[in-house]
Amino acid sequence: MNKTILITGGAGFIGSHLADELLRRGYRVRALDNLSPQVHGEERRRPRYLDPDVELVEGDVRDPLAVAKALAGVDGVFHLAAAVGVGQSMYRIADYTAVNNLGTAVLLEALIKRPVEKLVVASSMSIYGEGLYRDADGGLMSGARRSRAQLKRGEWEPRDAHGRPLTPVATPETKAPDLASVYALSKYDQERLCLMSGEAYGFAATALRFFNVYGPRQALSNPYTGVLAIFASRLLNDNPPLIFEDGNQQRDFVSVYDIARACLLAYESDAASGEVFNIGSGNAYSIRAIAERMGEVLGKPRIVPEISGQYRVGDIRHCFADIGKARSVLGFAPSVRLEDGLRELAEWLPQERAEDHVGRAREELIARGLAI
Repeated sequence: MNKTILITGGAGFIGSHLADELLRRGYRVRALDNLSPQVHGEERRRPRYLDPDVELVEGDVRDPLAVAKALAGVDGVFHLAAAVGVGQSMYRIADYTAVNNLGTAVLLEALIKRPVEKLVVASSMSIYGEGLYRDADGGLMSGARRSRAQLKRGEWEPRDAHGRPLTPVATPETKAPDLASVYALSKYDQERLCLMSGEAYGFAATALRFFNVYGPRQALSNPYTGVLAIFASRLLNDNPPLIFEDGNQQRDFVSVYDIARACLLAYESDAASGEVFNIGSGNAYSIRAIAERMGEVLGKPRIVPEISGQYRVGDIRHCFADIGKARSVLGFAPSVRLEDGLRELAEWLPQERAEDHVGRAREELIARGLAI
């Protein structure tokens, strides 16, 4: 296979695993990455985990010259470059909007001048806000919201108009977006810009809504990265995982290996053009249970998670994936069990430096009235 694929954000966690998958399939791979210090450290060196066969173009996705250089001779694009993190997005509004929204716009203007056969953009489960629920009468309900007054009282579960509790169910792609954070808004903007441009200019475009991705190569010193990496950083420094609310909020955790396979399936499927897909495990886990499992696999079961009873503005209670569409259209099926994925993560973690900045990040949120 002689095709060349560009991955924006290709030196990062997901991008590097996707590069491995593409190389195995015979593609040539180029990565455009600004080697952000928050992810790669102040030294901003090419990460050692990035396969030597990946051509790295150091540059910012907001820079038209860097993007044009990276696109030269490319057949397809995976757009993963993004500023990530719900909490941080609520006070670094200009940064998140610039990287995620403007960066995508710059890429798309370049693709209009130099089209490719396909564009796959990484979207996020965060665009759903709260997931889908079933009410006490058995009907489905979307758009559940928790008021700040309710959260201040420590009443964590969403309720219907009559005050009755709602039961969370798997969230399908048909649920309307409910954008509760700057990050969510920017990811939805990325998704829609790519699909609209693909339709307007005649190139295939697909959006993948990733749920909570975990695995080796996550930036352990970034307090705004995936929750499993944050918990691992705390535990490796003999600190308890810090959990907001009561720890019973539910999420869908999916291995980065399954994410990389899903990306390739979407790229190689004609039926994926113009479509949006959830990519998750299809399972729901409480944050408290995940923190406890992380402690067990790291051999630190006696470090009990700290349940803060605080909440963060922009957080949601429950959201986990209905992956039926990805199964039927892409042939996607998760292959990594959580237990196996956590075990591999635990084997990788001791090789890495993990600076615990979680406390500082929490203080930043509190100082701005975003964690209460």
